[in-house]
Amino acid sequence: MTQALFARDALLPMGWSRDVLLCWDDAGKLTRVASGMAPQAGAAIARGPLIPGMPNLHSHAFQRAFAGLAEHRTQQQDSFWSWRSLMYRFAAWLGPQQMEAIAGWLYAEMLEGGYTSVCEFQYVHHQPDGTPYVDDATLTLATLRAARATGIGLTLLPVLYQSSGFGGQRPTEGQRRFIRSTDSMLRLVEALKPVCDAHGARLGLAPHSLRAVPEAALRDVLGGLATIDPTAPIHIHVAEQTKEVEDCLAWSGQRPVAWLLDHAPVDARWCLVHATHMDAAEYRDAAASRAVVGLCPSTEANLGDGVFDLAAWRDGCGAWGIGSDSHVCVNAAEELMLLEYGQRLATRQRNVGADLAHPQVATALTLAAVAGGAQAAGRAIGGLAAGQQADFVVLDPQHLALRGLEAPDMLSAHMFASHRSSAIDSVWVGGQARVIAGRHPARDALAAAFVQARADLLRG
Repeated sequence: MTQALFARDALLPMGWSRDVLLCWDDAGKLTRVASGMAPQAGAAIARGPLIPGMPNLHSHAFQRAFAGLAEHRTQQQDSFWSWRSLMYRFAAWLGPQQMEAIAGWLYAEMLEGGYTSVCEFQYVHHQPDGTPYVDDATLTLATLRAARATGIGLTLLPVLYQSSGFGGQRPTEGQRRFIRSTDSMLRLVEALKPVCDAHGARLGLAPHSLRAVPEAALRDVLGGLATIDPTAPIHIHVAEQTKEVEDCLAWSGQRPVAWLLDHAPVDARWCLVHATHMDAAEYRDAAASRAVVGLCPSTEANLGDGVFDLAAWRDGCGAWGIGSDSHVCVNAAEELMLLEYGQRLATRQRNVGADLAHPQVATALTLAAVAGGAQAAGRAIGGLAAGQQADFVVLDPQHLALRGLEAPDMLSAHMFASHRSSAIDSVWVGGQARVIAGRHPARDALAAAFVQARADLLRG
């Protein structure tokens, strides 16, 4: 059974188009996207401009309950590393019910904020004392249930974590819930694959970082993954902080991205999360590998990580996408705004994200982030085109910031001028409306469960 939607304006992969008819099948896949059409009988009519749903390529769901709780000085110079110690204490009390409740609310927030899919970088595996649950996938399955309940698309990335520093340093007490052997990780991936396949989720794997996965383990886990699924997405934190770069140089004589490119088969399946601190050769060589860079501007700003050089990356035609990471911001347009503003501060120029094909910054950033996010997710969610999933967002033309504007300017106002009030009318995933009139239908129940889960964790 074919379903259809007509939009006066829609942002297609090549740019804005008028009078667009979208048709999709029962599986939620777009079968036709045609411009210059007239409204057809039986087709719904979008209230406002249509933009592609945004993939969120990096999420630690449980950290949503911790957002806002580390904004106080704990030592003379606070940094990512002092924040991490506080986060570990919070994670120590997390249980399956809290995980599902936090992820459920977060995923509803993501949908309301214009994200239609998420790559979940799941590294809390075990019970608080570090022993496995009877069902080894307990916490990972909690996030899968949350995604199914809210309707967001999912790429599930169980995380391999073995050491506390370069060269296989012994894990700390705060990391005991994360630690897995290589064999246990591969068994987990094997067990999760049929579950993910049955529920339309994509399964990949995430070596946490070079400091957390020794060289031999990285080689072995990649080899095992290739046997299970040679097309699986692979995500890794790399070069997020300057201390990480310094420690990697001291350990290996190479910077992190350079070491990774020399010692792993990095290609288009890979997502290099953050990659904030690269030199010119790393920018060139990483872009040539066809890997996606996962940028998380709100988290990178919150943690004081630094600013990615977007111009250098684009010089090499590098792909990139955005993620909400620690979820201090859960809004796709705001994340892109922060990316643009960070580039402006670093370069002392304006409209850095625009390009020759798309002089409107919001248009250019949206299209690039959708394409890169889809690649990182390993799913057919690359925009409004036949063969892709019917994931899209309808903007609210009556929002004061948008009212009376042309469609490209509406998107620009949505990104740069809506002042944190939602300019989203509806959000569709796989051809199903998951947000209506700006709200997820289960918002109130999910919010209540989240508040209770956070209160339980704070008491702990």
